[in-house]
Amino acid sequence: MLLELALISGASAYWLKNKNPEESSDPPSANVSKPKFSAKKLFHDLKNSLFANERQALEESLDPERKAAADKEKQALNRGLMVGGATLGVSLLASSYPLLFIPAIAGIVYLLRDIFGFLARDFKRGHYLSAYLLNVIVGFGMIVTGHLLLMTLGSILLFVMAKIVKKAEDSLEEQLINVFANHPSHVWLEKNGVEIQVEFQTVQAGNTVIVNAGETIPVDGLILTGEAYVDQQILTGESQPIERMPGDKVFAATVLLSGRITITVETAGEETVAAQIGHALNQTQHYKEELMARGQKIADEFLPLELGTSAVTFVALGPVSALAILWSGLGYRMILFGPLSVLHYLQTLSRKGILIKDGRVLESLQQVDTVVFDKTGTLTLEQPYLGAIHLFGTYDEDTLLTYAAAAEHRQPHPVAQAILDTATARGLDVPQHSQAHYEMGYGIKVRLAEKTICVGSERFMRQEQVVFSRESVANIQQQAQAIGHSLVYIGIDGVLEGVLEMQPRLRPEVPKMVQALQKRGINIYIMSGDHTEPTRNMAEQLGITDYFAETLPEHKADLVKQLRQQGRFVCFVGDGINDAIALKSAQISISLKGASTAATDTAQVIFMDSTLNSLDDLFQMSDEFEETMHSNFVFSIVPGAINISSVYLLHVGLASSMALYYTGSLVGLGNTMVPLIKHQDTEAFSVENSKADVTEASKTDATE
Repeated sequence: MLLELALISGASAYWLKNKNPEESSDPPSANVSKPKFSAKKLFHDLKNSLFANERQALEESLDPERKAAADKEKQALNRGLMVGGATLGVSLLASSYPLLFIPAIAGIVYLLRDIFGFLARDFKRGHYLSAYLLNVIVGFGMIVTGHLLLMTLGSILLFVMAKIVKKAEDSLEEQLINVFANHPSHVWLEKNGVEIQVEFQTVQAGNTVIVNAGETIPVDGLILTGEAYVDQQILTGESQPIERMPGDKVFAATVLLSGRITITVETAGEETVAAQIGHALNQTQHYKEELMARGQKIADEFLPLELGTSAVTFVALGPVSALAILWSGLGYRMILFGPLSVLHYLQTLSRKGILIKDGRVLESLQQVDTVVFDKTGTLTLEQPYLGAIHLFGTYDEDTLLTYAAAAEHRQPHPVAQAILDTATARGLDVPQHSQAHYEMGYGIKVRLAEKTICVGSERFMRQEQVVFSRESVANIQQQAQAIGHSLVYIGIDGVLEGVLEMQPRLRPEVPKMVQALQKRGINIYIMSGDHTEPTRNMAEQLGITDYFAETLPEHKADLVKQLRQQGRFVCFVGDGINDAIALKSAQISISLKGASTAATDTAQVIFMDSTLNSLDDLFQMSDEFEETMHSNFVFSIVPGAINISSVYLLHVGLASSMALYYTGSLVGLGNTMVPLIKHQDTEAFSVENSKADVTEASKTDATE
């Protein structure tokens, strides 16, 4: 199969390379050098898109039995090509040795067995006038008229195309498994008071799993022993870590920031992964089947015209010309072109770090007129920044910040990191504390240079009997609450010395992204649980007029439904479980998860770099997909129309009609490869590099 595809792609590569008139008309630039076209890279991308050889290793990491299925599939393909070669040789000899007609016909029937299978499936559904019926009629017609060699050549190519169609039904597993299989290879279990390390796949419900600080929680379950701080931002969007005690539930893919816990497993991690893979595959599988069904419907609609024209031709020009008419294949190629275009675009998008779990998004994006953004965690970064330092005692800002950074220097949560980043940016020397007491959810108390330092919430200050008057901070609290800022209190030796005002940080890519959407004429809404004032401020800052403030998580879906009832086609962009119902309520849903969080995401699209940089790319690729699908339709009709005209006007024979059919297929298949060629210079997305870029950006923001 790869040989035929290589020939097809090689023959059409130059045409596709120069197909885009905008590219060819652009004047050369001395400053910009275009990446050179690489046929080798095209073949590699084409193979990855259709066959995804890397997928097999990933499949085997989840289920070693998958190797047997993959080997069986390869053997079937090789066997078919061997039978095709043998049938071709027998057909050449059949003209001299008539007895060889029987094995030649048997070989042709073997090569067409998938076509017979598709036809039988249609008959069972009560669909008798099927496009696949045309293949069978043509096959038997060519055998009866003695065109055995031509039919053998046609059968080999039909065999290859049928295999491509079958491959198109399940070839996205590589990307999906790569995303969903990102779990620890080994975990620690407690059995009979002994800790043992086992493979992740062997974990079962009822086991007791041990998780230490800094590790990712590998399963869903209940805490049996221990207290801990858990970062659930990847699931819920909460920027603050939450306290977890015995009896509380924890979820796979969340991170244990501090403490040590044992967990009674409720759902084995592998089962969760498998269920999510199955759901995502079904989404895309249904869309590919829908596209193939749509392509077949187009071909079926032209079938009466082809059969009728062939019948008239049989009377007017004879049986050979009638068979030549049946090689027109009006619309038939759409059965193949549609799914292949989807595969190639999804392959290209995945290289850009955009994982699409439901291929229908490519079409649906054309209808979007409203995009709704969740504010916290979506338009803003997880880590806030230190906006202001309010002083109440004799210490200056740098000294107070030094003490706060010293207290927080081992804490991994976002607020602590923001304090440390600011101290680093100011060039402060942060000393190490000798003694620390950490209160879950409230704050931290340390002993440093004979001083007792408390850093945390107002409640923590009162708990530690830090002296301050309510009136002294009331104005700061009121202003912070009004604009959506949070406060961190600092007490030294039992006296409140200052308050740090933490401000949410807008994602750096948001202003440009909003402008791009507005240029498309798309209405933008901000949805937030914050008070009205901070939500309005952000909307005004971005030039957005519509927003929903003080919105409870359970009401987000209602607002999305209201927009839909107004006739809007809504795309919702959110970041986790709090947005799950709203994500499901919108026609299109997008999330900003990294690879380790995608398994628990309800969105149809995931931006793997955890930024909004890819949103405009997604819309642009949708535009390209629509253009490609339109071209596919043209390429599925025009060659057939030319063939019918040629039979009547030029009296072309059967061989010429077949050549025209496969030439049209070649050009059409080349058209489906447009995204692989146009975006050939796109480097494969790397989650690790993306995380490094985000970290570096955060440090830069803190310095600024």
